[in-house]
Amino acid sequence: MGIWRPRTVRMRLTLLYTVLFLTSGLMLVCLVLFLVFRQPILATFAPDPPAPDDALGPLPGGPLPDYVRVSPTWDTLRAAITQSAIVLTVMGAGSAVLGWTVAGWVLSPLRTMTAKARAISEHNLHERLALTGPKDELTELSDTVDGLLARLESAFEAQRRFIANASHELRTPLAMMRTSVDVAVGKPGRPGEVDVLAGKLREGLDAADRLLEGLLLLARAQNDGRAEADWVPVAYLAASAVQARSAAAAEKRLTVEYPTQTGADPLADPLMVWGNPTLLACLVDNLVDNAVRHNEPAGFLRITAQPRGPYQPVRLTVENGGPVLGQDRVALLGQPFQRLGADRTSREGTGLGLSIAAAIAAAHRGRLLLYARPEGGLRVEVEL
Repeated sequence: MGIWRPRTVRMRLTLLYTVLFLTSGLMLVCLVLFLVFRQPILATFAPDPPAPDDALGPLPGGPLPDYVRVSPTWDTLRAAITQSAIVLTVMGAGSAVLGWTVAGWVLSPLRTMTAKARAISEHNLHERLALTGPKDELTELSDTVDGLLARLESAFEAQRRFIANASHELRTPLAMMRTSVDVAVGKPGRPGEVDVLAGKLREGLDAADRLLEGLLLLARAQNDGRAEADWVPVAYLAASAVQARSAAAAEKRLTVEYPTQTGADPLADPLMVWGNPTLLACLVDNLVDNAVRHNEPAGFLRITAQPRGPYQPVRLTVENGGPVLGQDRVALLGQPFQRLGADRTSREGTGLGLSIAAAIAAAHRGRLLLYARPEGGLRVEVEL
């Protein structure tokens, strides 16, 4: 059985305030009782006046004393201790309530900072905590966090600008190389080895073009993912992506399923998602392309999209067949340039498809989840 420990700073402060008050009160009560009962109590008495007809005069032994010494009894001591305990109990409860209130007031700036910090992500790094108030430890902490956010924003912006600028700048040399290959192939009397070399160069240039397009799209998704937002039909995007890859699916003899909410034509499906139409189309294209590209012969491709409830995110699921994969390695596929196994590396692709999908989902305040199917293959879930 574990020892109970306060889980919040407010509870710890309240407990500390209460213990300190009770300790101070107990010391005060003990000191007062000690001072009161260390000596006998002096009880004063007023003597009765003599009777007018008293002819006997004063009694022998002199006049009566005007006070006597009375020693305190154990009953008096117990009563004083009991009453002091009752007072301490009442004041302890009051100090707990007062301590809880004061601790909440002291910690309210921290709660404000925590709420603002939780709302800040890579998409709104321009926001700051901006805690107001006197210059103390809390405002100093807020300024420190704001400085950290400013440095993170600069680093993110520099990375995104570098990706976008490098992708743009690389287009020119790639175009020059493609033109040189075309010129060399177009010359009469060229040796046969030139055509073989030109074909290999074109494959490399095509792969570089796809890589640049992926990097540009990734930078765009991270910068302005929700710009130009509109209502987008999810089933139509899935049907279009499958139709664009029908030849590749037929070559692998894949069984394709993408049921809609109504069971009718995808164009009439009512399920809509609010977001950037271009980026959402690219997200679905990348998921379907990944499922077709890395599928097994005579495998399957299943696409489902359904809302989780009123005013809840839409869950888009893409499943495909394939070899059995490890979940620990599958979780890495959402990172750029990550592939699984030599067979996956040797195939066409840039290794950016799922990372771009993850960036687009994050730009729409969603998330991308990857699961290895126990029967083999991959299941990708996107919440939008």
